[in-house]
Amino acid sequence: MKGFIMNTKEAIEQLDRQKRELGQLQSFTRFSPEYKKWHRDTQIVITKIFGDSTRHLKDFLAIKFSPQFFTRKTTDQMVETRYRNGLREAAAILESLIQEINDYGIEENTTFLSENNWIMNVRNICVKFHQVSRQLRNRHANRSSLNIEDEYDVQDLFHALLTIYFDDIRAEEWTPSYAGSSSRVDFLLKSEEAVIEIKKTRKGLEAKELGEQLIIDIHKYKTHPNCKHLVCFVYDPEGRISNPRGIEVDLNKKDGDMTVEVIIRPE
Repeated sequence: MKGFIMNTKEAIEQLDRQKRELGQLQSFTRFSPEYKKWHRDTQIVITKIFGDSTRHLKDFLAIKFSPQFFTRKTTDQMVETRYRNGLREAAAILESLIQEINDYGIEENTTFLSENNWIMNVRNICVKFHQVSRQLRNRHANRSSLNIEDEYDVQDLFHALLTIYFDDIRAEEWTPSYAGSSSRVDFLLKSEEAVIEIKKTRKGLEAKELGEQLIIDIHKYKTHPNCKHLVCFVYDPEGRISNPRGIEVDLNKKDGDMTVEVIIRPE
């Protein structure tokens, strides 16, 4: 999968930010929360710029920040040395990525899935959804708030936002039978050959359960005759998903003739 559309200036700024943060990591260890956050954030930035199937990401993930094996002969000094060597390697790779963009640009690498503008509009709704939801709570003259409390509320608001960009929105069409039962599609954009699946996290639907449901959905929609692009929007206002970008990276892919894109917001 290729990267998200991003201009050269934005890409360089994000990579440079991750490089600058390396200096602060000198005071922490490989097992610190600060390091884990930096590593995850850097993986996300590289994926968004270059994609998740490129040498750029593979080179970064190949960096060893700790010994591969720990034995009784492994000392704290050996662990610290490997960590600091990893930081230096990361700095070199980030600098190389910045130089590559400066020399060659990223325009050829960022036509995400070669799609038309429709997917950009869907993504924009996903990214701005929480902001819209919060705005609805602040009504004029102290009127009653419009709260998003469950998945049906998310579907209703998302449907309303879709009408800004799309005229033909088909809600809850039946999918072909999967594993002995049929199920409904939240939204079908038939002319775009796209299905939008909506989920809202709650108690009992957190990271593990969400991942399992999304995997089932992906297999299910592969049999849908009008689904060439599956967008799964997960609304997580309470922050129940501890590693949302990790789930996105794992599940965003080309699966046969169908492209899968998982978007979990807010960040």
